[in-house]
Amino acid sequence: MGRVNAQSTNVVILGGGPGGYEAALVAAHLGAEVTLVDRDGLGGSAVLTDCVPSKALISTADYLRDITVAADLGIHLRAGSGDLAHGVEADLAAVNGRIMSVARAQSRDILRRVSEVGVRVLPGRGMFRSPTKIAVEDPQGTTRDLDADVVLIATGATPRVMDTARPDGVRILTWEQIYRLKEVPERLVVVGSGVTGAELAQAYLGLGSEVVLVSSRDRVLPGEDPDAATVIEDVFRKRGMEVLSRSRMAEVEATDDGVVVTLEDGREVTGTHALLAVGSIPQTAGLGLETVGVDVGPGGHILLDKVSRTSARGIYAAGDCTGVLPLASVAAMQGRVAMAHALGDAVAPLRLDVVSANIFTNPEIATVGVGAKEVEADQDVEAVMLPLATNPRAKMLGITDGFVKLFAQKGSGAVIGGVVVAPRASELIFPVTLAVQNRLNVDQVASTFTVYPSLTGSIAEAARRLHATD
Repeated sequence: MGRVNAQSTNVVILGGGPGGYEAALVAAHLGAEVTLVDRDGLGGSAVLTDCVPSKALISTADYLRDITVAADLGIHLRAGSGDLAHGVEADLAAVNGRIMSVARAQSRDILRRVSEVGVRVLPGRGMFRSPTKIAVEDPQGTTRDLDADVVLIATGATPRVMDTARPDGVRILTWEQIYRLKEVPERLVVVGSGVTGAELAQAYLGLGSEVVLVSSRDRVLPGEDPDAATVIEDVFRKRGMEVLSRSRMAEVEATDDGVVVTLEDGREVTGTHALLAVGSIPQTAGLGLETVGVDVGPGGHILLDKVSRTSARGIYAAGDCTGVLPLASVAAMQGRVAMAHALGDAVAPLRLDVVSANIFTNPEIATVGVGAKEVEADQDVEAVMLPLATNPRAKMLGITDGFVKLFAQKGSGAVIGGVVVAPRASELIFPVTLAVQNRLNVDQVASTFTVYPSLTGSIAEAARRLHATD
């Protein structure tokens, strides 16, 4: 089906993050009357407090890291000019000021784009009066009602807070509050070794903090490829981070000049600041979901099918409030799929098996398709892992840590997954994602030209090693 005429359809979107604003663009393109209700600024946490700020912070730390690596490559300051590897430092007030400026600029660009296509943006918070009526309370406390034929819930998530570790925004901080800091913490205790904790721990290590990472699991990044997680933990320790494995936090308290993190076994870890990275909770309370029959799971996430429909007719959901995959790219796709389905356009169900994801540590970890756990349980899958240390381009760039790993189906040779651990792995994973998405086999990947020397050469080499000889 091609483009449809949806001019008589009123679409109301709750939340202006990637799921919300991308849905708004699709709905407007299809001719619907679209109202987007947002209380924090377009882009949501992805743009304003999470993805854009954190990756900008990480990029700054990576820049400092590049300067120190330059010394290993034979680049030195002239005699008497100082030590290149130790003579630079971060002005955190300036760094955070730039980061938040970038975030606000991106939010303005999104607002300009949705406004250009006719989307009406209302500041405030929306909640259901009925399946077809939304009450919107603006920042001044005035309430107005909107009629809706279709509703998309894209209200996102917020940092998880525990009674024994209450953030104060000064010494004890969430990943949203970390950008308030004016000086690099002398000693930062990061509680939580998932994606957010690992990324920000390494960022602040690179900016000059002494960092302690408190991990309740056997290794950092417990949900990731074990080989990749091992590389990252080794890098953390090699660069001076203290990693406390199998150490569960019991309490975090602020003192006059710092923090004390008490572990469940009674040990105490002191620092000047603590960063809490212990997960997030969906922002679904107070929306009136029970009024309209939208089912949620035990953790408050909205339940939905592969075209983003909830249990209530005409009501869809997208993004972190659904708990499908906490990625901006997935939220955006959910929003697009929802509007295409609701407005009668051509639509394909969401496929999680072709989603590429990235962890912005240094080196980065990028993944797509099946992972190590699925491979262990499936005897019909082959894997090859090549260390980047043997790649000529990696040698030139001073890269010593990382690898390329490919998973292929036995018999057909179809590429069904991959892992890249390398600087800019987020860029290098794309050819693997193309292969997984389009069911290319290892011979097709292996016979595709790569530049010599290049890091992508290792992807082709891994594919060649998976060639069937019988």
